[in-house]
Amino acid sequence: MSGRRQVLLRIDPAVHDALTRWANDEFRSLNAQVEMILRRALDDAGRMPKHVAPPPKRGRPRATADKSGTATESD
Repeated sequence: MSGRRQVLLRIDPAVHDALTRWANDEFRSLNAQVEMILRRALDDAGRMPKHVAPPPKRGRPRATADKSGTATESD
């Protein structure tokens, strides 16, 4: 993958369950939800590094019509 790091996180099972429910409510994976929370906290604290790329866009790529009128997925 493009420079993404894996982190082992040990948390209370009740916190894990709450995060999972929150992620499900927002149609995110647990990993994406934790990253969103961490990014928001860094930004709020003024600690987000300037060179950090924004998170990937959610969902499937939009379908676009090619020259023949057939729908294709865009990148």
